[in-house]
Amino acid sequence: MGDSKEAGAEAPPAGATALGGLSLLSPGEAEEPSTQGSALCLGGSEVKSRAVVKYSSAPPRTAFARLQEKTDLKLPPANWLRESAKLGPAGTTILGNSKKSKPFSSFGMAYDFIDSVGNDVDVVSDSENIKKLLKIPYSKSHVSMAVHRVGRTLLLDELDIQELFMRSSQTGDWTWLKEFYQRLIDQKWQRKKKSKEHWYQKAILSKFLYYSINGDGAAQPVPSAAEQREPSGSDQTQDADGASWPAPFDMPASVSEDPSASSQGGEPLEPSYAVGHVASAPKEQNLATLFSDGEDSQGLKNDFVRNILWTFEDIHMLVGSNMPIFGGGRYPAVSLRLRDNNKPINVLTGIDYWLDNLICNVPELVMCFHVNGIVQKYEMIKTEEIPDLENSNFSTKVIKDIAQNILSFLKSNCTKEGHTYWLFKASGSDIVKLYDLTTLCEETEDKYQNPFTMPVAILLYKVACNMMMKKNQNKKHYGTIRTLLLNCLKLLDKSRHPQIIASANYMLSELFQLDEPKKEESSECPLNENSDESYSEEEEEMPDSDENGSYSTSSDPPEDSKAVAVIKSVGELSVPEKYKSIHQIRPSCAFPVCHDTEERCRLVLSYVLEGLKSVDNSIKKESDLPAADPSTPIPLKYEDESTRGGPEGLEKQMALFLDKMGSLQKGNYSSQSGMIPGSWQHKMKLQLILKSSKAYYVLSDAAMSLQKYGRALRYIKLALQSHDTYCCLCTNVFSEVLLFLSQYLTLCGDIQLMLAQNASNRAAHLEEFNYQTKEDQEILHSLHQESSCQGFAWATDLSTDLESQLSVSCKCYEAANEILQFSDLKNQNPEHCVQVSKRMGNIRNEIGVFYMNQAAALQGEREVSKSVSTAEQQLWKKSFSCFEKGIHNFESIGDATNAALLLCNTGRLMRICAQAHCGAGDEFKREFSPEEGLYYNKAVDYYLKALRSLGTRDVHPAVWDSVNWELSTTYFTMATLQQDYAPLSRKAQEQIEKEVSEAMMKSLKHCDVDSASARQPLCQYRAATIHHRLASMYHSCLRNQVGDEHLRKQHRVLADLHYGKAVTLFQLLKDTPCELLRVQLERVALAEFQMAGQNSNVGKLKTLSGALDIMVRTTHAFQLIRKELVEESGQPKSDGPSPAADSAPSLNREEALKLLSIFESRLSFLLLQSIRLLSPGKKKASSDMEGDAALRTNKHVYSQLLRASANRDTSLLQRVDVLLHLLGQLAGGSATQ
Repeated sequence: MGDSKEAGAEAPPAGATALGGLSLLSPGEAEEPSTQGSALCLGGSEVKSRAVVKYSSAPPRTAFARLQEKTDLKLPPANWLRESAKLGPAGTTILGNSKKSKPFSSFGMAYDFIDSVGNDVDVVSDSENIKKLLKIPYSKSHVSMAVHRVGRTLLLDELDIQELFMRSSQTGDWTWLKEFYQRLIDQKWQRKKKSKEHWYQKAILSKFLYYSINGDGAAQPVPSAAEQREPSGSDQTQDADGASWPAPFDMPASVSEDPSASSQGGEPLEPSYAVGHVASAPKEQNLATLFSDGEDSQGLKNDFVRNILWTFEDIHMLVGSNMPIFGGGRYPAVSLRLRDNNKPINVLTGIDYWLDNLICNVPELVMCFHVNGIVQKYEMIKTEEIPDLENSNFSTKVIKDIAQNILSFLKSNCTKEGHTYWLFKASGSDIVKLYDLTTLCEETEDKYQNPFTMPVAILLYKVACNMMMKKNQNKKHYGTIRTLLLNCLKLLDKSRHPQIIASANYMLSELFQLDEPKKEESSECPLNENSDESYSEEEEEMPDSDENGSYSTSSDPPEDSKAVAVIKSVGELSVPEKYKSIHQIRPSCAFPVCHDTEERCRLVLSYVLEGLKSVDNSIKKESDLPAADPSTPIPLKYEDESTRGGPEGLEKQMALFLDKMGSLQKGNYSSQSGMIPGSWQHKMKLQLILKSSKAYYVLSDAAMSLQKYGRALRYIKLALQSHDTYCCLCTNVFSEVLLFLSQYLTLCGDIQLMLAQNASNRAAHLEEFNYQTKEDQEILHSLHQESSCQGFAWATDLSTDLESQLSVSCKCYEAANEILQFSDLKNQNPEHCVQVSKRMGNIRNEIGVFYMNQAAALQGEREVSKSVSTAEQQLWKKSFSCFEKGIHNFESIGDATNAALLLCNTGRLMRICAQAHCGAGDEFKREFSPEEGLYYNKAVDYYLKALRSLGTRDVHPAVWDSVNWELSTTYFTMATLQQDYAPLSRKAQEQIEKEVSEAMMKSLKHCDVDSASARQPLCQYRAATIHHRLASMYHSCLRNQVGDEHLRKQHRVLADLHYGKAVTLFQLLKDTPCELLRVQLERVALAEFQMAGQNSNVGKLKTLSGALDIMVRTTHAFQLIRKELVEESGQPKSDGPSPAADSAPSLNREEALKLLSIFESRLSFLLLQSIRLLSPGKKKASSDMEGDAALRTNKHVYSQLLRASANRDTSLLQRVDVLLHLLGQLAGGSATQ
């Protein structure tokens, strides 16, 4: 024997094309996949063939022993039937001690190479089945195969009818198929016995192979068990009958195999002869395989010496082969065959040899010829020469067409995933029929009698699980996974396979992304539509047409109506592209796009419920307690607010909740059903319950956005009940789960707050809250088997009391915040932490405002003379405490704007406290009390803090303006009260005037009259009122001041200044004519007071003239009064000028009448004094002409005014008209003057 590595490096055999020679495996590479393929040119037409060894347990190749001529093969060698690593199972297989093709051989390979199933590979099968299919047009022998479809992959297995029916007579299984076979196909069926000649040929072939591996005839020692992947030959013999056809569901669990020796997908293997069982794909935590090896494999193993990924033209096949391959020396890889020299090689044998060499990538064939068992000669034949052998000529192009046609025929008709199809051709017949055994089986009493059901279901599950665990998969495969799982569930009996059913339902629920943004939903559809791997579990066969290759059964006899499809003549398979219609699986199973969130969540919950039912049914109940009826609604218990204790009761419940949260960190476990921690039921139920809580949370959030607050509360209650059960079952709560709980409680707080703010629809919300679907009831029933689900009852009750709802909302936020503090979630999820803090600040503001409004209401109900009640003081304290905590919440997250708003509300509370103290005592003896001053000053402090919190107006102009206005109002109110109810018993008049003046000026400072805004008219009115009050105060001081002439002059100047500013601002407003008139009358009174102190006529006349000018300037106020009177009476306006005015509140007629009377009397007085001062003898001659004109005008106006005043029947409007007329005359007279 030469060096195998050198042999492996020899030049390729002659005849190989430039596309790549036949790649050979040297001993050092025996366990590694081949990386090159072979391309053979035969007869001028090229057939592309490439073989990659995915797995091999064969030892390094050794040269075969060339037997001497005349060697008698009828005599057994010394090592005959001994287990041999060189032959593997081939020696005993050929003799018939074990089945040539086990019924589930393709499933064993599919389990080992799960990555290939459904996607890359078209066919998985034993090489013997592949050869049998490709020889159909050349052979008269029968064909019987089971076909299963998984995605785009077809699994082919031999369906030994004789073996099945023998078993049927012993066990009663498959009786329905036996009856169907006898009725439609072979009515006189009987088991056929193989001839002695058959067994004779098998025996000498076996002896020949044993001679070839041991030329000297000495017996070889049996290798140790550790080096063998297969059981011993004797074991195979014993197991052959028992393991051939497992019962549908009673197969005992196989022995677990060592995963450490696993290999898959062409990864380099350890240099050992026995590679071992190929492990499944790596598991993830949430998709752990939830059944044992026994249920996983159903006793099915990959028994082939090598598994090869064979690409024949464009067909990708995963093939199992046990063919012995020899090598060494001149022949790096050859197959060894024994032929009777008296019998020429026929076409079937040639095709058989050619396909074996192609599949195993063997470039040469060594043929040993014998006559009656006596060796005659050896002959070497290259693989590409086999189709041209004498008496064995066949076209490789035809073989390629046959392969493509058969694949297309099967893919076109084996459309239903999970179904078992039967491809059958009777011996000597040219007709090939395809039956759907699953459909036929379902017509019987027990649809689970099909023994393929369990292996198919397991394979569908494993393929789906493998696709789920791939991180690089995107949503386009979700439709594929969903279909695999749904078809898997269709095949399984719920009572017999709860583990797989629960796991499959959980994976189905995981396909739906509950938290995905809505914008992504629309993108799912195109992803699915373009997927070649998509398929539908309910896909129908495509309509047949002549151009696509007709295999309709319309012209067949009636007894063939059970067939799904028929090939009427095997000759059709040789016609190129006869069945070319379907080569890719149609993309007909797009993942369902749920644009509606509720629809998506409901689908998830339906799968969760099925999973929970499966788990619950598998748990053995240790107690005899009667189970609750899932169809009976669980009663909702309502407690009276007085018995529950309102917010005080909440405190106790919160304390219990926090204790429970602390115990979760320690890993306490409590289950009412008695589930064992770590069992598959425990793990699966945890995952399902957590999924249900997420789904209910998303439902609640969606209902919240639709303003369906009762429905939202019901859903969040179910989410929290699910989470409570999860916490009872979980031995170690992960931080992610705690984050979910914090989010649930935050949403619950939002819902309770919205319910409190929408009390008008309370009946509708209550109806939505009490409604329950049957699905929700059944899920809750499953939860109640593990927990009382009352851990969050305090948070999810629908109360009718506003205070209670606000308190519950606050406690929800506090609980959510406490959870964040328990672990490092605060640092890991800063955004959520900020949101919780904001909500806590907001709800505390709401509660503070609630208590503040209650205190104001009590204050309004209290009698004026009574002092502040204890209830009011308690409400102040509660309100102040809430505001203080809320301010702290906002300041902790740097939210200056909201902190300023809460400081502003605290200032308002201080003003309410001040107002409460102003009502005590007698109204006539009332003075501005120290308590009022204290609280008003506190209010000012809080408003100033709010402004400091904001910093500048640019931070939030609206809030800044609001705080400024409130601060101005506080100063104004305090000054007004001090002015109206001066505390003269405690302070001097001068001090009070000084404090009032300072407060008024501060109010004016914070009153923005220049900025255009909705509040500008109010600011202008406030500023005008401040100036009016200050002018009145200085006017009063002037009248009461005695002695200090400098101070009197200062007061007169200040009064004149503020009166002027007040008039200017009131004239800007369109709805304050009475206020404007009053200010002008006070200015006239000031002039009269000044005139009374004057001694010279010239000074008096000058002051009098100024007072009359003020009177004339009141024309604007009277025009506004007249306009409003005209609008009220509906009379048309006169042609006189009238300034445009916005719509204003109705005129205070009583006030206007009073001011009009005062105006008339003062005008009359001024006119009379003017007439007296202008009369002859009291003026100098130099002014006779001017004085006479003024005197005449004043006399005329005075006389008219006296006549108008004497008429008692004149209306207010008429009096205003008269005054406007007289003022016009005065204005004209002064102008001419």
